[in-house]
Amino acid sequence: MSRASTLRLAACVAAALAAPLSASADPVEDFYKGKNVNFLVGVSAGGGYDLHLRLVARHMVKYIPGRPTPIPQNMTGATGLVMANYMFKVGPKDGTVVGLIQNGLPTYQAVGKEGVQFDARELQWIGSLAATVETMLAWRASGVASIEDLKKREVIAGSNGASGITYMYPLMMNEMLGTRFKMVTGYPGSGALNLAIERGEVEARNNSWSSIKSSKPDWLRDGKINVLVYSGPKQDDLPGVPHLDDLITDPENRQVARVVTAGNRLGHPFAVAPGVPMERVEALRAAFVKMMDDPEFRKEAAAVDIDLQPVSPAELKKTIDDLFAVPDHLKQRARKYFN
Repeated sequence: MSRASTLRLAACVAAALAAPLSASADPVEDFYKGKNVNFLVGVSAGGGYDLHLRLVARHMVKYIPGRPTPIPQNMTGATGLVMANYMFKVGPKDGTVVGLIQNGLPTYQAVGKEGVQFDARELQWIGSLAATVETMLAWRASGVASIEDLKKREVIAGSNGASGITYMYPLMMNEMLGTRFKMVTGYPGSGALNLAIERGEVEARNNSWSSIKSSKPDWLRDGKINVLVYSGPKQDDLPGVPHLDDLITDPENRQVARVVTAGNRLGHPFAVAPGVPMERVEALRAAFVKMMDDPEFRKEAAAVDIDLQPVSPAELKKTIDDLFAVPDHLKQRARKYFN
């Protein structure tokens, strides 16, 4: 065999040996290639959580190695608890399930609410688009325009059920501020609650500020609602609306209220279950960060008024750790709001 032939043969052998190594150089890409990633949310379609889920699912997969196919799913029940329990206990622990966790659920666990089968401290957080601002709003035609109006007469407020922030928020206001909300429960999701207030079935509801802006911009444009109070980060676009912390004067009451509204600081947090290999967790976190700079993603988020002030996995974990560090007697006081 000539020297040239020998060199060609050696090159072919080297290439053949290198090919398998190259193909498996990125095990995360190999894992996700050709697979589906199920993006789960625990509430029905039509509200802010669902909007966040579908937006993130569409764009985040572009930056996951292997470009898997996103499958958004609504797994409703118990204000998101069914989905969180499923993800933690039953769902695959391989990185093919990403959950948008209802931000009040870690507080459920911290205060000892029944039915919790997950541990928020063990969830592997991916990120959140922004912290949440919770509001209490009234339909303008009801004539309710201020906190003082809420103290003068009974006001019918709608809720998903006797749990979750849509129920706890007005109940807490009744006890700490002397408002007179009468709760009507059983609405399956945010879309149904919005329809109820438009029909006049209820006069008021809790909702996040970002959800109002993204899912019901006509309410703001046409002056159909009055925002009565809010909690969470201070907002320049809510001038004249009182902040809950400023209305609650008792220090312990204020701390209890911060336990109840701890989800504000989580926003709309995405997570995967414990047990997902760390290299896939890190790949999902990196994809989330890259998505935030995607011009198409940012354009779509702006079109539906979704705020983009990302909350990192480390910040989400700190909020959870701080929540569990609250003295037990104050967490037990907060427990009564979680029926």
